Amino acid sequence: MVSQLVKITNPTGLHLRPAGNLCREAMKFKCKITFEYDGKNTANAKSVLSVLGACVKNGDEITLICDGEDEEAALKQLSAFVENGLEE
Repeated sequence: MVSQLVKITNPTGLHLRPAGNLCREAMKFKCKITFEYDGKNTANAKSVLSVLGACVKNGDEITLICDGEDEEAALKQLSAFVENGLEE
């Protein structure tokens, strides 16, 4: 299992379009991908409803957690994707 703290940089946070973009990227990997927010809650990065339910806003920090066979590649790709604004 690997993890990394990343900051949400896109102006609108994880609303529907960037949440969908995050899920689409996460689905490219076989490993389990979640993120922690608010210091205690966890969301499934492969589920749009779970990501939306996190109510993550611009400037919030989340901890991406990848666990499985391609965890290193997933963490590297997703952390860069989030830090670059989730294609927003």
